[in-house]
Amino acid sequence: MDHPLIAALEALLTRQSVGAKHLIEPGPDDEQLRTMADAALRAPDHAGLMPFRFALVRGAARERLAQLFAQAARDVGKSDAEALVDADRARRAPVTVAVIARIDLGHTLVPAHEQWACVGGAITNFLNAAHAQGFGGKMLSGAKVRHAAVQAAFCESGETLVGWIALGTPDRSPARAVAKPRAADVLREWT
Repeated sequence: MDHPLIAALEALLTRQSVGAKHLIEPGPDDEQLRTMADAALRAPDHAGLMPFRFALVRGAARERLAQLFAQAARDVGKSDAEALVDADRARRAPVTVAVIARIDLGHTLVPAHEQWACVGGAITNFLNAAHAQGFGGKMLSGAKVRHAAVQAAFCESGETLVGWIALGTPDRSPARAVAKPRAADVLREWT
């Protein structure tokens, strides 16, 4: 039976991360990015707090991100050559989406761990929606997310930069699916 939900399930079961070095133009357009954000907004969100937001980095903004990455690299003692490699990483993906968490640590109903779970669900839904529209993507983080200038460039008061989603068209079909654990490794009866 050919049912649309079967196709959706197949998309979920075939998604895998595609690194920025394997992403080419075109990246997603505004409508496609809105669809990804709409999917992110369907993540479980106790009390409707929406403890996340996204910042798009594309076009000329990729160069500004490259400068921030290079500065962060130099500030931790990397050589100029290593800083250039980090800067190039910011330029690779056609579209980069910064993921910013807005966790209310004092919320009387929703503890922080539930809000973080929502952020994770939003990232997952965003990436799944990208894949369903034919794009590749990967969530990236690393020490740069904690660099003061990088944080200041993306975050408002009380926010935390979680990382970046690199997006674009995969430059090739994956040779084979990456081996993943089996459901039996994580699914157990509670007794």
